[in-house]
Amino acid sequence: MRHRKKKVTLDRATAPRRALLRCLTASVILYEKIQTTEAKARAVRPLVEKMITLGKKPTLTTRRQLLAFFHTENPVKKVIEDLGKRYADRRGGYTRTIKMGERQGDGASIVQIELV
Repeated sequence: MRHRKKKVTLDRATAPRRALLRCLTASVILYEKIQTTEAKARAVRPLVEKMITLGKKPTLTTRRQLLAFFHTENPVKKVIEDLGKRYADRRGGYTRTIKMGERQGDGASIVQIELV
């Protein structure tokens, strides 16, 4: 039974799920909008919000925290140099999801998650 279990597993084991969410978060930050399934968008949204909130304070500590999450320099640079400044006066709600319809093959609901 699934009583009181809040974690969204996306039908994956822990390591592949973390890798998927990490890559989706980096994609949202780099390209500023991506199309994915609704469940994945719901899972990645809090991570994107957290990374942008971290990037608002451009210190060495936040750079290291971002590098520990992303493993590459490109999203870290964009969060600190571009997005942190863009959302400096905003208190949250950096993303929006727009429903795009259903996928042809399996009928999964597709959404576009983008930065506001």
